[in-house]
Amino acid sequence: MGLILEILTVIVCILLILVVLIQDSKGGGLSSSFGGSNQILGVRRTTDFLEKATWVLAIALLVFSLASAFFSSSSSGNVGVSTTKDKANDMNVPKQK
Repeated sequence: MGLILEILTVIVCILLILVVLIQDSKGGGLSSSFGGSNQILGVRRTTDFLEKATWVLAIALLVFSLASAFFSSSSSGNVGVSTTKDKANDMNVPKQK
């Protein structure tokens, strides 16, 4: 399960990077390259799509990150505790009288 979440997280990160790089901070980018009025997607529709894609990918990244943290802590959370207890038991500490 962890490997699947890691792969999905990497895919979402790459897509989010691409969507953000397509956008321009001053309203240009992909939406400004469509100057004519006979396109399938107009300027406003392209901007709306890129904004919605950014939000969807950001939320997906958040969900995958939380799910990854949940599954990794539930599967390996006891390992760290037992290792710490083993190290504490191995210490040569004199017993109290």
